[in-house]
Amino acid sequence: MARSILLMGESGAGKTTSLRTLDPKTTLIIDCDKKGLPWRGWKRQYSRENKNYTATSNTIDIWNLLKRVHGQDLTHVKIVVIDTLNGIMVDDEMARMREKNYDKWADLAASIYSLISDIHHLLRDDLTVVCVAHSQTDRDDNGYLFTRMKTSGRKLDKIVPESKFNVVLLAKAGDGQYVFETQANHSTAKTPMGLFAEREIPNDMAAVIRALDEYENEDKKGESAK
Repeated sequence: MARSILLMGESGAGKTTSLRTLDPKTTLIIDCDKKGLPWRGWKRQYSRENKNYTATSNTIDIWNLLKRVHGQDLTHVKIVVIDTLNGIMVDDEMARMREKNYDKWADLAASIYSLISDIHHLLRDDLTVVCVAHSQTDRDDNGYLFTRMKTSGRKLDKIVPESKFNVVLLAKAGDGQYVFETQANHSTAKTPMGLFAEREIPNDMAAVIRALDEYENEDKKGESAK
């Protein structure tokens, strides 16, 4: 069972920038927004020639890549980044904007639901999949603010995409600081109990994955000792 992480946040909150610390030799970035990466020199690190970067929002192409990662072609890849889920949703919606029937919304929900549900079960155990998404903050009638993953259509709202992840990080920026919120604070952020003592940590995805490795290795040691 592959490990999956949801990283959400507003535009400019440091979501994609947090990927700068990952090792290009073992990372594959699927750029669904087709906008490139936001740090100097990224094209030397990530490219089609290096076989660690592709720009597509087509779910069929994404699944074909994931199958190659799972199989024999790209076994050196340990981390896959899908950036962003919203890029997939918006491009699909725009491509079918002339369709007036209900089916397009059902199809959209089904494609995203399948992606975030099946990456756990269909990919190899040593793989981490980082799904990046935009967030939205709503205010209810009582003035209560709550931040969650931004979706397209009410069907995805009902699914609650965050429920498919054990790790949900909220990228935040303020006063020149870029951090991840690790625990719910008027948001859907969450991490396993005891993983992070701090409510906010630096926006460093490699450090997050190392912390998860250490956390899971401690669990395995505990199980072996019983």
